[in-house]
Amino acid sequence: MENETDFNDSPKECCGIIGVASGDREYNASALIYRGLYALQHRGQESAGIAAYRDDIVNIKRGNGLLTNVFNRSDFDNLNGSIGIGHVRYSTTGSGYFQNVQPIIARYWGGMMAISHNGNIVNSKELRNELIEDGAVIRSSSDTELIMHLVARRRERDIVEAVLGALKELRGAYSIVMIADGRLIAIRDPYGFRPLCLGMIYDGYVAASETTALDTMNARFIRDVRPGEIVITDGKKVDSIIYKEHERNALCVFEYIYFARADSVIDGIGVYEVRKKMGRELARLCRIEADIVIPVPDSGVTTAIGFAREAGIPYEIGLFKNSYVGRTFIDPGLTERGDKVTIKLNPIESTLRGKKVAVVDDSIVRGTTSKRIIRMIRNAGAAEVHLYISSPPITHPCFFGIDTSEKKTLIASTNNVEKIRDFLEVDSLTYITLEGLSKAVGKPLDSLCYACFNGDYPIPIAEDDGEGKMLLEDFRVNEM
Repeated sequence: MENETDFNDSPKECCGIIGVASGDREYNASALIYRGLYALQHRGQESAGIAAYRDDIVNIKRGNGLLTNVFNRSDFDNLNGSIGIGHVRYSTTGSGYFQNVQPIIARYWGGMMAISHNGNIVNSKELRNELIEDGAVIRSSSDTELIMHLVARRRERDIVEAVLGALKELRGAYSIVMIADGRLIAIRDPYGFRPLCLGMIYDGYVAASETTALDTMNARFIRDVRPGEIVITDGKKVDSIIYKEHERNALCVFEYIYFARADSVIDGIGVYEVRKKMGRELARLCRIEADIVIPVPDSGVTTAIGFAREAGIPYEIGLFKNSYVGRTFIDPGLTERGDKVTIKLNPIESTLRGKKVAVVDDSIVRGTTSKRIIRMIRNAGAAEVHLYISSPPITHPCFFGIDTSEKKTLIASTNNVEKIRDFLEVDSLTYITLEGLSKAVGKPLDSLCYACFNGDYPIPIAEDDGEGKMLLEDFRVNEM
């Protein structure tokens, strides 16, 4: 079943994180974190939270919904602290459970700790069972709580050594910001699956998922956190430890295709330029017979610009997106008939009627929502509809934090392009090639993670019974 926030057919990624540490102990970091989280809201709309530290006290506010649903102006008087972390979440597991809302906080042997995490730990089931056998009380299904337990149970009484020890037990994708020992600690996994960058503010430092958050916070970009690196700062100085040499770079290529905002720079490469190049690569793959090029907003906009320029075909807006709609709660029967798509997207008949339309989108996962959008365009009078996708066919599940966890739900895993074209009811369907995508990004194939396209997992994965079902603990909490 599709998530209620869906109105396109793109993969969903789990969250965005921010950490701030100021050398001015009277500084209130929470308001700045809130501004930065606004720039990362595209990475998660299910929940949001901020934790702030001062004098061994952590104040926290978190809740389900968008930032504007969770926070009000008076909250920032109580979220007082010169060191803070923030989180916005789209869940791949445990959807809707308050226990999974981040940041999470706890008291441990060194004082108060708070953690926000982006990614997915592939050996979480084993770690969770070990902790329970050792007597730990687990309150959520989130990997973030496991990380906190692993740090807290270390015998080392130095926080950096304890974190280093905990990281040795983790397998998977993780970018982390945490407050411990009165310092901000930022961590990126040895493969660099998830982005994390470092910036400077007046009298302090910032770590964030994307550079666009730094821009919103008026922070100066310093550099990306390297794969396998820990950065520790109290706001006055920064220390760095390479805790493990990375075996290969494996940044998720969907950061460039879809996840990151177009105005971000990820690992030194501008997302906007990559997406225009993807459009150009798509346009070079076949002869295009179309009167206009339109994007599926918002993710297809930049790619469609590059496509239209390369093809020499006019770029138009054929689908108007209602930008003021957040989560939609409507009758399940209406949802099944696709009415949630019409709430968020509306075709412009004067643009589409009688035209041969080239539609540019970023991906097709299950195909159901794409089919509704195509039908909407046809009902608006389009003479022909040709669909161009800026990612190759998604044939394998992701185990590193994207919600494509079951192979059997992926339309391209059991159907060839012609069958998908027939299902979507389009006149033609063209996917970008792996080589074309690699060329657009400007990195060789072995420097990014393309596992969802070719099954080449950077970390060995045992796909459950051949169906590709993610190995997750069966954990459910019913709350009223």
